[in-house]
Amino acid sequence: MNRVRKIIHTDYAYKTGLSGKNVTVAIMDTGIVPHVDFGNRIRYFGDFCEGKTGLYDDNGHGTHVSGIVAGSGEASRKEYGMPVCHGIAPQADIVMLKVLDAKGNGNTRDVLAGMEWIAKNQQEYQIRLLNISVGMLPSAGEREQQELLSAVDDLWDRGIMVVAAAGNNGPKENSVTIPGISRKIVTIGSSDDGKSEPGKRGLKTGYSSNGPTACCIVKPEILAPGTAIKSCGREKNGYRVKSGTSMAAPVVTGALALAFQKYPYLSPAEMKLRLYERAYPRGEQLGRKCWGMIHVDHLVRG
Repeated sequence: MNRVRKIIHTDYAYKTGLSGKNVTVAIMDTGIVPHVDFGNRIRYFGDFCEGKTGLYDDNGHGTHVSGIVAGSGEASRKEYGMPVCHGIAPQADIVMLKVLDAKGNGNTRDVLAGMEWIAKNQQEYQIRLLNISVGMLPSAGEREQQELLSAVDDLWDRGIMVVAAAGNNGPKENSVTIPGISRKIVTIGSSDDGKSEPGKRGLKTGYSSNGPTACCIVKPEILAPGTAIKSCGREKNGYRVKSGTSMAAPVVTGALALAFQKYPYLSPAEMKLRLYERAYPRGEQLGRKCWGMIHVDHLVRG
């Protein structure tokens, strides 16, 4: 995470006191464990797979994603003597909705139930962001596609900025997963999927899904590091390394938590415009069909 924070230019945000404090991020994933890096900032846990009540993550993916967004790095400081491995918004609050099972699989019914819960409880938990590292291919049933797209668009219209992973089906075009093809939400690809590490972790070089969508919409809009990311593991206060656009998306979600701390009055559409205007390097400079890279310094400056 130290490498990631340098790449996306977080120094200015931290020097000015931004940390994601009082910003609540909902995460739909495989669950979360009570890792010391989350402290008492897990405000709610809902299990839409098994209906269990205690915190758990039988896969590890959700805990890893949560650490990228909001891990404090406490364990890395106290238990391992390693460089501080904190997330992008280390004081943001977390609402975890478990919609994926131990194998990382899920069904549309559980995902929609999670989104319905968010809509009903948005005000109580002051949810500003939703991170979705869950996706289905465009070949899925049309009814399921439309239900998911309608649900994320509804949350966006309610004032929740939805951030979705593009998927790991690149480099071919029109390979972005659903709900990442939504016109409204922000879809994230990996900026470093051309490196050699993915092959060692089950992902091919150029794994990050690409647009345009079938409706000729540029997707993903924003890129962030997603390869060989070290974050919280589900084993007791440990850390693990994972790769994929599932890791790139929470990098941007964490950056947006910093931005919403500074600009709490912005709507999702206004913040999305800010992302567009302040992405750097731009897509054409990177040789990629996107807006560009997340640049936190540019995002949070006046």
